[in-house]
Amino acid sequence: MIPNDTIIALATPSGAGAIAVIRISGSNAIALTDDYFKSVRGKKLINQKTHTIHLGHIIEDKRVMDEVLLSLFKGPHSYTGEDVVEISCHGSPYIQQQIIQLFLRNGCRMAEAGEFTLRAFLNGKMDLSQAEAVADLISSENEASHQIAMQQMRGGFSNEIKLLRDELLNFASLIELELDFAEEDVEFADRTKFKELLDRIEEVLKRLIDSFAVGNVIKNGIPVAIVGEPNVGKSTLLNALLNEEKAIVSDIAGTTRDAIEDEMTIGGIGFRFIDTAGIRETEDVVEGIGIRKTFEKISQAQVVLFLHSAEEFKNAEINLRSLQTEVGKIATKHPEKPLVILVNKIDILSHKEREALEQLLSNVEGTTFELISAKTKEGVDALKNHLLNFVNTGALRNNETIVTNTRHYDALLKALEEVRKVQFGMDDAIPGDLLAIDIRQALYHFGEITGEISSDDLLGNIFANFCIGK
Repeated sequence: MIPNDTIIALATPSGAGAIAVIRISGSNAIALTDDYFKSVRGKKLINQKTHTIHLGHIIEDKRVMDEVLLSLFKGPHSYTGEDVVEISCHGSPYIQQQIIQLFLRNGCRMAEAGEFTLRAFLNGKMDLSQAEAVADLISSENEASHQIAMQQMRGGFSNEIKLLRDELLNFASLIELELDFAEEDVEFADRTKFKELLDRIEEVLKRLIDSFAVGNVIKNGIPVAIVGEPNVGKSTLLNALLNEEKAIVSDIAGTTRDAIEDEMTIGGIGFRFIDTAGIRETEDVVEGIGIRKTFEKISQAQVVLFLHSAEEFKNAEINLRSLQTEVGKIATKHPEKPLVILVNKIDILSHKEREALEQLLSNVEGTTFELISAKTKEGVDALKNHLLNFVNTGALRNNETIVTNTRHYDALLKALEEVRKVQFGMDDAIPGDLLAIDIRQALYHFGEITGEISSDDLLGNIFANFCIGK
């Protein structure tokens, strides 16, 4: 990348629309645009104030390409920190390409993925964690992921890290200073206060690391597997949850041969529901493959909905023992997964039969049952609320910092490891030069998060995942 050249890209999605926005950034952005933009009032852009909008036409050799609105942002008071021009033109793909090609022929080059945001980072407009939050904000699909991305983009996470790093850096400087006076055997760093700081840093790091469990599922959605024997209503339940006919429903057992997935938002949290093939003994090769995939989906899911039909409980005691055996198998194989037992088709029961079933299930210890009718949607809303209880949204409601980025999570783990080494070193009274090595490593991992320490390879990997134009 040449930092001082001028780049251009479409900032809105490609395709036809009411308007499109073309973004230009670089030292020559305003002068280049001035050559082809004719204001209706005859203004020259170079003489206009920053953060102003101008009506005019894009013209090449007396050929009018389009009437446009042009937004002017002069550096450093712009998104990238450079001179930026945004051209709002009509949304015809032909017009978009004609304008972009005009500037490409006359001194611009096409921006690479994420290059506008990369320039914002390099020019000090945001740190690296805030830049990554831009991509998260663009890809957010529900209220929770949007809220976390907005908090991180505003600097909530990086500010917390910077404060810790600055305090640790201050003590590191004092420790390093002591090394220059080793022969005098003096201490500039108050060891008691230093230990208190390390304890506080450890506490904050552990809280941030623990928050990743919640942040990761909020960002990527929570996979929920719907499993059970054939014809117990798994596909009907999927349709009821999604409120659309996503899966084929039939009285014929084994209709679902492959996993069917779709997503929805419940209480601001994304859930990905997976309708699986019915679990049973079969000689059908295709159905057998589907059943094997069912067990794979159980392994991948965060929550398992184990569906049974109320018809199964006509011989209550026998089927209850069978149910407990099946539940025990899944619980033993996947002890970490929340397991919700659903008894479906309660609409076919009489009032007396329903009371008897509720009484029977209430006597089963260690298992929670939900009675539903996927056909009439009775109990479906209660099930959705039950699913929300598996997500610890307390930190989200309290606007606490939540880590969603795997790179940040890894850096926090490494920083915590180094902080603990410093704590052990303090307890063992190791020499200051050895202590300084571990402190420097902790500072290094803090700097990795905010971008104060970064490599070209790291930046390339991060910004390659951005869209063109951002």
